[in-house]
Amino acid sequence: MHVMLDTLFNPGCGLAVCLYQVGSEEVLALYVMKFGGSSVGDIERMQRVAKRIIEKQDEGHQCVVVVSAMGDTTDDLIDQARLLNPNPPAREMDMLMTVGEQISIAMLSMAIHQQGREAVSFTGWQAGFETEADHGRARIVDIRPAKVQHALDAGKIVIVAGFQGTTADGEITTFGRGGSDTTAVALAAAIQADTCEIYTDVDGIYSTDPRIVKCARKLNEISYDEMLELANLGAAVLHPRAVEYAKHNNVRLVVRSSFNYNEGTVVKEEASMEQGAVVSGIAYDKNVARITIRGVNDLPGVLAKMFGELASAKIDVDIIVQSGVMNGKADFSFTVSLEDRLGALNVIENIGGELPYDEVTSEVDLVKVSIVGAGMVSHPGVAAQMFKAISDQGVSIKMVSTSEIKVSCVIEAGRLNDVVSALHTAYGLDTEEQAFVGGPQDRR
Repeated sequence: MHVMLDTLFNPGCGLAVCLYQVGSEEVLALYVMKFGGSSVGDIERMQRVAKRIIEKQDEGHQCVVVVSAMGDTTDDLIDQARLLNPNPPAREMDMLMTVGEQISIAMLSMAIHQQGREAVSFTGWQAGFETEADHGRARIVDIRPAKVQHALDAGKIVIVAGFQGTTADGEITTFGRGGSDTTAVALAAAIQADTCEIYTDVDGIYSTDPRIVKCARKLNEISYDEMLELANLGAAVLHPRAVEYAKHNNVRLVVRSSFNYNEGTVVKEEASMEQGAVVSGIAYDKNVARITIRGVNDLPGVLAKMFGELASAKIDVDIIVQSGVMNGKADFSFTVSLEDRLGALNVIENIGGELPYDEVTSEVDLVKVSIVGAGMVSHPGVAAQMFKAISDQGVSIKMVSTSEIKVSCVIEAGRLNDVVSALHTAYGLDTEEQAFVGGPQDRR
């Protein structure tokens, strides 16, 4: 393990810099650097990433690097597998998809060696990741990073395959989409890294998708809670589980671009509200289907049974809305991901004998739009302003969900861009001035 020798204060920049010793070498800090598929998408980009890692080491830091599969490798492997078998076994898919990351780690290690430095690559199991036996969406049970630490102590740059681990009995598993983020943050916690940097193709976390709103602002910092809400609500820059790990283990997280040296966004416990912003960001999720069940007997335990069966089938339910009761029967709707729609309908059909209902329908071509901000807690009228901004676009709201720091509305997908742009303007995120003024109508 690295041993802290001293803490130096740099009066020029006001930063406290920790000094560590590894063997006879002194290092400033331990970094975990994660590079996504677009960052290592071809040989030229791989060489650029290798150069950037070496620059970090030249600054006096230790480096552990987590990488994803190159470019579209994972998608290409999935497409090829489904040509052979439209419904391939989950275990064999994990065996196949971990290949992409193994190619990346070996090639990046080679690129670093070619530039004159020592590097060693490890698969997930070599790096010590033990997971549940749940193929395609495994959760980490334990990390034993002895090989990683030994290589660091020897002065090497360590390259670790993201997205993968093994069960206690040696079965290869994957973490699901975005799992390399989770690998990086969990590993940073396990080896007590000073900072975990997530390198991607954008400069940091933006107030909304800059592809939709050209004047979206990059945030200098954001709290774990706000980032977790944005990630869960569709912002694709960070994986929700990675943010959960960072929050639980107080890992300093920085999101920045691998294509430039601009300052990124710091994700931390408490973030100052930029320019007094009540709403920090606007997210959207196109992966939404709504299921409506009509004529369900309004009896105790009915909903518990219904949603218990969906949970047993590992179907995540998001927004739930129950309408009024008439003649002893109620209607209710809930949302699931598009890929879980058919599975949810199958579960409901199978329990129809125990829990009779009149009709079940499903709806797609929907999108969930959400506003997120820690400042919403103390500012009434935030939700009311959201509803007005959406209605001013002539768009109907189908479902609503709230928490202390977010409000989500399900709307028709066709007007997504108009609604996001209108909300971005309504909450003053287009400019440096904050336009929102609270009112007495609502406390969310």
